[in-house]
Amino acid sequence: MGWLTKFFRGSTHKISEGQYHSKPAEETIWNGPSNSAVVTDVPSEFDNEDIARAISLSLLEEEQRKAKAIEKDMHLEEDEQLARAIQESLNVESPPRARENGNANGGNMYQPLPFMFSSGFRTCAGCHSEIGHGRFLSCMGAVWHPECFRCHACNQPIYDYEFSMSGNHPYHKTCYKERFHPKCDVCKQFIPTNMNGLIEYRAHPFWLQKYCPSHEVDGTPRCCSCERMEPRESRYVLLDDGRKLCLECLDSAVMDTSECQPLYLEIQEFYEGLNMKVEQQVPLLLVERQALNEAMEGEKTGHHHLPETRGLCLSEEQTVSTILRRPRMAGNKVMEMITEPYRLTRRCEVTAILILYGLPRLLTGSILAHEMMHAWLRLKGYRTLSPDVEEGICQVLAHMWIESEIIAGSGSNGASTSSSSSASTSSKKGGRSQFERKLGDFFKHQIESDTSMAYGDGFRAGNRAVLQYGLKRTLEHIRLTGTFPF
Repeated sequence: MGWLTKFFRGSTHKISEGQYHSKPAEETIWNGPSNSAVVTDVPSEFDNEDIARAISLSLLEEEQRKAKAIEKDMHLEEDEQLARAIQESLNVESPPRARENGNANGGNMYQPLPFMFSSGFRTCAGCHSEIGHGRFLSCMGAVWHPECFRCHACNQPIYDYEFSMSGNHPYHKTCYKERFHPKCDVCKQFIPTNMNGLIEYRAHPFWLQKYCPSHEVDGTPRCCSCERMEPRESRYVLLDDGRKLCLECLDSAVMDTSECQPLYLEIQEFYEGLNMKVEQQVPLLLVERQALNEAMEGEKTGHHHLPETRGLCLSEEQTVSTILRRPRMAGNKVMEMITEPYRLTRRCEVTAILILYGLPRLLTGSILAHEMMHAWLRLKGYRTLSPDVEEGICQVLAHMWIESEIIAGSGSNGASTSSSSSASTSSKKGGRSQFERKLGDFFKHQIESDTSMAYGDGFRAGNRAVLQYGLKRTLEHIRLTGTFPF
């Protein structure tokens, strides 16, 4: 009889969404009558009824046991089929791959191993607790609860098949792109990849402004002073001669002839400090680009920096159109430019110095220091020099003036005498803005990195000579030989 048998229900296996559940064996005991039977010679009526009831219960229990055994076998077969299906689906997945830095999505790209089922004691690298029986991820040399493997940027679990890494931190591919993929400083979009799948962009050598290569040919304007490209969310100022000026450069721009006179006095004092005083009174005029180009065509001598001339030392008699009053601003455009003709007469070897209007004070000053050196050489009777020597030594003086301004950190008192000039704003405040200081470094960098033969190579040769022999001995050598000393 089976009514005293112990029944065991084995471990149940339930696979749901790839997760493994295990319940410990559960022992169930059906308590029947005592196993010590009572023997009597003649069973009573009650004893017969008890025996009949026990036999009936035993038979019923046997039938229930058989039914449960059949149901258990069916569940086990279904579980085995489901487990085989899941294993086969895992086996067809691609093996983990790693991508190197520089791909379109950036960073190292990894694929975690498929969900595994723990059969021992493992510690999660995220929460540092035991994983126990259940699924887990194996990646980055550690094991994780799936919900503990999180993006370093958004702190959300990474359920994607691929993820990116920077340092020892995992990221969603989208989060990595948002944080590390370079964006264009012009259009503010992610810089696209080229035909080889590599991120390709342009960058200014000084400002390090990054931009899509397409902006070099799509008409995106540059500032005529600092050379930075115009971002889409801001508008540069349009000057009447077609040049564009960024708002930072506009802040210290010199816009008419009267505004430039205090700066002219500063440059004259700078030359006096070098024992190179210019005795003659040479007119200084601020002009538009067209007037500067026309004056350059009427000049018989001189070397000009292509593609655009921004200053000119004249020796011929001619009539020049100069800017009389600061133009009015209407939105992002210069309006109502007022000019007047100025007749130049030849009283000495130099008739005037012309400077292009609308440039920042430091750039205007460096151009003026350059042209002043041309005037000094002619007034001191230096014979005709080669372009690399004459332009080179003029660039040395422009470079020296910018360096003195950078060291001083603020304009001299001469610049603050003009109450209407925005060019002297920083001087009146006793210091320059951070951008203006950076702008001074940029103009100095421009002179030092010029690649032209006359202005670039000439400057570097002249600067080496001045550093080695001093300015006075270098100028004397130029007077005697027409070359830089070596």
